[in-house]
Parts: sequence; structure tokens; C-alpha cells
Amino acid sequence: MSVLTRAVLFGLATGGRSTSGLAALALNDRPFASARGSRWARRLAATAAVGEFVGDKLPQTPSRLQPAGLVPRLGLGAVTGAVLTRREGGSRSRAVLAGALGLLGATAGSRLGVSWRQLAAQRFGRDLPGALIEDAWCLAAMRYASRSR
Repeated sequence: MSVLTRAVLFGLATGGRSTSGLAALALNDRPFASARGSRWARRLAATAAVGEFVGDKLPQTPSRLQPAGLVPRLGLGAVTGAVLTRREGGSRSRAVLAGALGLLGATAGSRLGVSWRQLAAQRFGRDLPGALIEDAWCLAAMRYASRSR
């Protein structure tokens, strides 16, 4: 799978859970994993991702489409695409393209996630089933995009 396709997948996952793309990179990056002090950084990335997966279900969590929730998702989608490309040895211009695709993926993932959750809430009478299915989709996208081939 191409780096650009992976950038879009990470962007889609980041649109659903903002820390998911960078956490997946941190947890699956072998050079990072073997670096001194990386155990702490990997735990921090995993804790942030798990915290967001839990916090997303809380009733006081604001909409991800509000600027305070959307802007970081878009930025993290772009950063994840660029970091992925540079980590894989891509050029700077390729990293910019992957960053743009990550941003577009995060935009789509944010909007699709909200639409899915609204549909699930209408169907099931509450938001939680849709949120759990969205979690599963984000995890699958993270896992699939983490494969280099």
C-alpha cells in the first residue's frame, strides 16, 4: 500500500479520534521503539489514545466539528501524513502532499464520524453503539495504515 494511501487512512482515523494517527505511528515505529526513553513515550501515546477513546463517549464532550475540536484534528491529520512519509524516506514535497491528504482524510473522518453517530443514535436511541462501531473502524484503519506493505 502506498504511503499516500496510508496517509489518507491515518487522516480518516484522526478525524474520528484525534490522537489515533500519531499514536499508531509511535507505537509501530521500530526505530522509535528501540530508542532510549521510548518506553515512556510509547506509554504516553497509548495513554493519550485510550483517554480519547474513553473521553469521546462522555456526554460533556463537545462536537468535533466545533473549531476547538476540528482544528487540532486537521492539524494532527496533516502532521501524521507528513511524519509517515518522512519516516518512510519520502521527499519533502511528497511529505507535503501526504500532509495535505492526511488533512483531507481528517476532514472527511470528522464529518463522517458525526454523521454516523447521528444515524446510529436515531437507529438505536442512543449514541454509544455508534461510538463503539466508530472506535472499531478507527482501530482497523490505524492497524491497516500501520502496515508498510
